[in-house]
Amino acid sequence: MFLPSTRKKARELLVQAFYQWEISGSEISCIEVEFATDNNMDKVDTEFFKELLYGIPSKLIDVDAAYEGHLDRKFKDLDPVSRALLRIGSYELCFRIDVPYRVAINEAVNLAKKFGPTDTYKYINGILDKVAIDKRDLEIKSQARAK
Repeated sequence: MFLPSTRKKARELLVQAFYQWEISGSEISCIEVEFATDNNMDKVDTEFFKELLYGIPSKLIDVDAAYEGHLDRKFKDLDPVSRALLRIGSYELCFRIDVPYRVAINEAVNLAKKFGPTDTYKYINGILDKVAIDKRDLEIKSQARAK
């Protein structure tokens, strides 16, 4: 069982880890060791952290394909933080059905406010809303009917 605060901390570290991965080109295993050494992992959902840390690169084609069709610019024109956020949010929407779609989007938006360039959160929200419609249409429709 996880606490929402430990999963939130895992997502914060994941944004930083994927930023580092993209900028430095370091191996994921090296980044994992560095983050475990440099951070107090007692307050982190480490299982979730490791799943996404290794899962996103291993499913990168599928993860990137989930959001690339919704971009209004070329993939290479996204800043590294936005790419990290879209990858984390898209992975959760595609492969972590246990995470409600609204939680996946809200967490990415909050991380964009914390780590991203000004107003990036609006862009991230818009793109992940579209990914959610593609990947979680049944969940969205069932929640709309429940209202």
